[in-house]
Amino acid sequence: MKILDVPFGVTDWNALPETTKPGESGTVSERRFEQGNLRVRMVRYSPGYLADHWCERGHALLVLEGELVTELADGTRHLMRPGMSYQVADGAAPHRSRTETGATLFIVD
Repeated sequence: MKILDVPFGVTDWNALPETTKPGESGTVSERRFEQGNLRVRMVRYSPGYLADHWCERGHALLVLEGELVTELADGTRHLMRPGMSYQVADGAAPHRSRTETGATLFIVD
């Protein structure tokens, strides 16, 4: 990833507005920073969340709290716990998220 047109900056995540939307089940809430070609998000999945789509966008994702299951379109599943991350390029592996317990994530894409 080459980050373009983003000067040095500090983000106070608590000061950013939070949006919430439904998944196939549960909800996802996020606070977002975007500038240039960079999108950075603090994401919170409610208990019982299942994404309503398969994502093909590249990410670097870090689990901060809870447990997350990342399912790939080929059926592979990865259990992610706090301190674990995954990295994937655009279009490389369609994936979706689910959690029984809820999870908080930090995502860069």
